[in-house]
Amino acid sequence: MIDLSNIKSPGWQRVVSELTAAAPDDRIFLLRMLCVLGQVSGARQAIFHEIVAGSGDEAAGPETRATLVWPLRQGLMDASGRLAVGVDRLFDASAIPAGEILFEQEARRAARQCAGMRQTLVFSLDGAGDPAFYDAGPGKGALLAVALHAGTPEQSASLPLHGVVTMLVEPRSKGALQSTLSMAEVLAGYVFNHASQRALRQTRQASAAIDLAGRLIAGLNAAETFKGATMRLVNDVCRVLGLDRVAMGWVEGSPARRGLEGARSVRCVALSDTENLDRRMTMVQKLEHAMNECLDQEQAVVYPPPAADGPDADVMLSQSVTHAHRELAAGNASLRVASVPLRTVDGEGERIVGVLLVESAGATRLDAPLLELLQSTLDLVSPVLAVRHSDDRLLALRVWDSALWAGAWAVGTRHTAWKLAGAAATALFLFSLFYTTTYRIGAPAEMRPVERRVVSAPFDGRLATVEDGLRENQLVTSGQVLARLDTREATLSAMEAEAQVSQFDTQADEALKRGELGEAVQARAKADQSRARARLMRLQVERSTITSPLDGTIIAGDLSDRLGAAVKLGEKLFEVADTSRMEVVARVGDADIAYIREGQTGQVSPKADPSLKVAFVVERIVPLSQPKDGQNAFEVRATLAETPDWFRPGMEGQARFDTVDRSLAWIGARRIVDTLRVWLWW
Repeated sequence: MIDLSNIKSPGWQRVVSELTAAAPDDRIFLLRMLCVLGQVSGARQAIFHEIVAGSGDEAAGPETRATLVWPLRQGLMDASGRLAVGVDRLFDASAIPAGEILFEQEARRAARQCAGMRQTLVFSLDGAGDPAFYDAGPGKGALLAVALHAGTPEQSASLPLHGVVTMLVEPRSKGALQSTLSMAEVLAGYVFNHASQRALRQTRQASAAIDLAGRLIAGLNAAETFKGATMRLVNDVCRVLGLDRVAMGWVEGSPARRGLEGARSVRCVALSDTENLDRRMTMVQKLEHAMNECLDQEQAVVYPPPAADGPDADVMLSQSVTHAHRELAAGNASLRVASVPLRTVDGEGERIVGVLLVESAGATRLDAPLLELLQSTLDLVSPVLAVRHSDDRLLALRVWDSALWAGAWAVGTRHTAWKLAGAAATALFLFSLFYTTTYRIGAPAEMRPVERRVVSAPFDGRLATVEDGLRENQLVTSGQVLARLDTREATLSAMEAEAQVSQFDTQADEALKRGELGEAVQARAKADQSRARARLMRLQVERSTITSPLDGTIIAGDLSDRLGAAVKLGEKLFEVADTSRMEVVARVGDADIAYIREGQTGQVSPKADPSLKVAFVVERIVPLSQPKDGQNAFEVRATLAETPDWFRPGMEGQARFDTVDRSLAWIGARRIVDTLRVWLWW
């Protein structure tokens, strides 16, 4: 038992220094507290009981579990007094041998009652187990139960206990128990000093991280692009922390794929004091391998790793995989390498967007406090980098991410794109199944005038004259002279025939006077023949003037270069049409002709202006199909509701016929179903 009667005694100073020394972990401090309480109280055995969350009843107190026994068993400490095992193994309830705990049931019951009342209690081993303050007799001894609070004094009432320490003491007087209990309560109060020191360290570290993050964010905001921001970041970190080299990598791939195996990899985007980065370099590839190693483990990685035990121990860092980091530092024995993830929090939770790798071969130590400071700083800087990276991307990618962000509100944050695609496909299928619209059949169409006339040569002859200025697209009226044929030969033939008529009539009269009836008949016949020939020639003369058969426009016939040329009977000279009234002649395939009916409506869009839609009404269907280009088609003639002024005969376009009302699914699958029915006789 340590003599603590004098506050200036070496024992008291040693206890105070032990409990006020900085502890890297709460469990290390609890180990110190257990050892100090056991030594100061002169206990035969001291046991630390942890609180089992969510168990126990209100009367007996919360459930507890013994996890550490003092004096420590062999193998837990080395010859120099340092821990020989990890902290996790030290506080392992299953490692306590059976029967090692004295008065186990009484100690457990005392710990539960102390945890329920949250105050120090003394239990007599001679009684029924009820607390008997300072009344332990000279029998088996007593159990002291000390509650170890968590947090600072103002927080401890609302926080669960660290645990309870029970101490088995020898029988002693009431005064001795009172002194022991008082010392135990005083020493247990040092747990608040530990919490205050830890809060102070966290505050200092947070202040340092905020100060460093503010300086780094100021540099990021001064850069114009994401690349410039990353260059400023690595250079500022390298200069402020006194490092040899700093590299930054950005995680490639969509955040939506971060759960897929091998979907992510780190791409090195910046290197301190290096403007042009060539990713083909071996050194850059090694840097990326080390960054990927940090990304895969989703925690900071340092090489050489710290020890698992001791004053500078860090269990997490000591257990990390460091193969790529060791390969990166293989060329320099004094080089230390560490990688820290860049983490952000969004609608999908926490995710890693990049990795910062630092190297030091000088005075700067890459220890746990520095990495903790760097991690805290990067947690503040990472969201700014994520925003800068998002702003530098293409607009389409930003819109896609915004759509995923909005869709996550409706379908959740996991597999958002696939869920939205499935929901859209389902909605589209249902819409196409139940929404009905007019089934429209398309067919190539041609504009033709409703009234069109062909002016041809009335007889064989020669073209004498053509009206001045008569060309295509010339407006003409009905009866207007278009051209004249040469009539000189016809006129002479008519005069000759008329002379022959007089001659044959005279011969017939003379034959009758002589009484030669047969000769008179022959002469009369020849006279009639000549008279008919004369009328024919006069008719040709009358028909030699070619006129327009209707009011309209000459759409074909330029005879200005054929004056004096011979023309044949029936040869087309002009084509006149009334272009104010046009009709549509569409060629509908035999697969669609069954849906066309007279009186149906539709629209035609000419190739000259596809945006124009002119309404028409089907007038008639030519019943005989005409093969063209290997397909059978029927001519469907329709009348336009109105004819634009610029429509011309022969213009082509696309006609669409309004047929029956069907669902979108039926319209889309109709041709496929018909083809399958033809193939499969369905």
